[in-house]
Amino acid sequence: MTDLPDAIPAATLIVMRDRVDGPADLLMVERAKAMRFAAGALVFPGGRIDPGDDVLAATIGDGDDLAARVAAIRETIEEAGLAIGLSPTPSAASLASIRAALHAGEPFADVLAAAGIALDPGVLVPFARWRPAHRHARIFDTRFYLAALPDGSPEPTADEGETARLFWSSAAAVLASADAGRAILIYPTRRNLERLAQHRHFAAAVVDAAAHPIQAITPFIERRPDGDRLCIPQGLGYPVTSEPLSSATRG
Repeated sequence: MTDLPDAIPAATLIVMRDRVDGPADLLMVERAKAMRFAAGALVFPGGRIDPGDDVLAATIGDGDDLAARVAAIRETIEEAGLAIGLSPTPSAASLASIRAALHAGEPFADVLAAAGIALDPGVLVPFARWRPAHRHARIFDTRFYLAALPDGSPEPTADEGETARLFWSSAAAVLASADAGRAILIYPTRRNLERLAQHRHFAAAVVDAAAHPIQAITPFIERRPDGDRLCIPQGLGYPVTSEPLSSATRG
């Protein structure tokens, strides 16, 4: 493992929309097929933590967790056009301007200051952390957060750059689509969807998050008589902790 590249700090946001007639919807993003990492796969909004996220986080607190929250908030605006973790919640026109400015490369801190908007990172609930360690072009150390879709939010829209499309779906439906060969799921996303599928509403997922320790999960290969399996540790809230290595899409 010593010759593996350093992991890139990243963050992702699992946006949940409760329904009265069924399990909560999750916001899923299909990555563009031209992307180097997880091309064409279904994931949650997110991306790497930029230096500007660290700088902005330092103005309101300390720690890597806060920078990850800032990145998750920023990436969700850029990729999906949703304002989560902002106070006050921007109008549709203001949000469109913020998104356009971020796409143009303007620093997030400057964009928020110009709009008179502050961060509210406390609405993000820590859920998991994944740090794969296989030989890959890039390795990400990703913190996962939960957030409820704010009332009155606009319908999310794809950025048509990194994101090919996005949609709402229950965790179970996404898993069924992947099992039928209609979607690609990398290993961490599949395990997180299986975990989320246990919970009908956002509040239940929050309870689950608080009930289990959050530690960096590094999948490992276990040799078994029936074949090699890609595994994760027990006791972290995941109902499925292994998969045949031959069927796993690693990420």
